[in-house]
Amino acid sequence: MEVMKLNNENFEQEVQNQSGIVLVDFYAEWCGPCKMLSPIVDEIAEERTDIKVGKVNVDESSELAVQYRVMSVPTLIVMRDGKEHARAVGYKAKQEILSMLNA
Repeated sequence: MEVMKLNNENFEQEVQNQSGIVLVDFYAEWCGPCKMLSPIVDEIAEERTDIKVGKVNVDESSELAVQYRVMSVPTLIVMRDGKEHARAVGYKAKQEILSMLNA
């Protein structure tokens, strides 16, 4: 499944109003660890067709970053049925992310 670009306009429909699991990657273009994490998130999106995966550029959608109290990037949030289920800050290995999704 392709990674969705999430922003202030589509976040509610694509994440908050969804049943099931959505992995949200809050990132910034200038962030080194975000660039390291991005291919892993893309790989998970391709492999896990049972979940949605989206990315939020915090510089373009700062309101979402404030709403979800994102203080550092990258921040990964696992949403389950529209509610925050798990959160990880900083670079994480693929297995750690998969463990968050399966918890």
